Amino acid sequence: MASAEPDSKPAFSLESYHVSEELGFILPDPLEELPPYYKPWMDIALRVPELVHSHELRLLINKMPQLSNQFLLKHRELRLAHLALSVMTMGYVWQEGENNTVETLPHNLAVPYWEVSQRLGLPPILTHADAVLANWKKKDPAGPFDMENLEVLVSLPGGDSTRGFFLVTLLVELAAVPALRNIPTVINGVRCGDTETVATGLEVISQSIQDMTDKLKLMQVYVEPAVFYGIMRIYLSGWKDNPCMPKGLVYEGVQAEPMEYSGGSAAQSSLLHSFDELFGVKHEAKSGAFLTRMRNYMPPAHKLLIADISLEPSLKSFVQQQDSQRLNQAFHHCVTKLLALRSYHINVVSRFITVPAARARQLRNQSRELEGEMISRAPRALEEQGTGGSSIMSFLKTVRDQTKDTLLHETSE
Repeated sequence: MASAEPDSKPAFSLESYHVSEELGFILPDPLEELPPYYKPWMDIALRVPELVHSHELRLLINKMPQLSNQFLLKHRELRLAHLALSVMTMGYVWQEGENNTVETLPHNLAVPYWEVSQRLGLPPILTHADAVLANWKKKDPAGPFDMENLEVLVSLPGGDSTRGFFLVTLLVELAAVPALRNIPTVINGVRCGDTETVATGLEVISQSIQDMTDKLKLMQVYVEPAVFYGIMRIYLSGWKDNPCMPKGLVYEGVQAEPMEYSGGSAAQSSLLHSFDELFGVKHEAKSGAFLTRMRNYMPPAHKLLIADISLEPSLKSFVQQQDSQRLNQAFHHCVTKLLALRSYHINVVSRFITVPAARARQLRNQSRELEGEMISRAPRALEEQGTGGSSIMSFLKTVRDQTKDTLLHETSE
């Protein structure tokens, strides 16, 4: 957030940023079907895992008719189309693993995918906004928003672990809703110098961040590390900073030159970006550049929200200027909860990537009898980096340490 300034702007509100009061950044009630014209897309998209397994996906996509995007009229239709085209693309590129990738996405997939992406302001690759925010339904519409009552719309290879990965991440987003709702409360409180309102808002935000960490712990219940690392992870990978696809991918019929896009990353969630801007977390050059680039993988309205939060008067300066123990403590709790969330995320990455990577290296160095084990078939190129292309552990630890630097010195422990 910027330095304080007197202003008579209208109250800060989430209304213009496509943020739901009930669901935050999650797309409310995603569509499950497209108009009948798009049946060729949905027929394939709904079967991606089995078609990858049978090595038929590329064949079927190559035969698919090229469809126009002109009958996609509503935002939710475009989001489902983007999701369907995204899982088809990930399956097409990675069907044969890291050693038999493709250089070109065929025009009958590439052209409509590009056009739908342009209309949404999203890149033509699977993003967090697709796989998590727009990829859910309730089995019982009147039932609770929990793992037992949720299902994904489309999936990728990895079975229950893929479902678990997407839906647990969705529940983390849901846990953040009270925090999102209170960002305007805090901003408007700072604008008019209302210490108590700001403290109250921050207390809600810190509890919400704690709830996010608690939901993230469900990963170890619903996702098998060997399945995530050995099967699923490559299908979340992109074609930027990826040694498997050093040139990127040609989108046939869009342009002749290859294009590079990063794969899925938790950094594509708008949540922590919003908190960082609110609390004044400053990132060093390399990690900051990666995080800024990840904002191009968010729905434009969510990216704009983050930018607009950054333009507001500094919350940290406001806290330091007030003589309020309650306010100091509330701010401190928010930053420590954010620190704890990032530390736990490092723990998750260790369990799901670092440990399996070490096991994969060990297996490859042993007799070939063990090569059938799923983990040893995982892509070597991704052993040290995230699917988004970052050098994962050093990146996450740097970001966590910079969060620590945001603590108020007089209250830090």
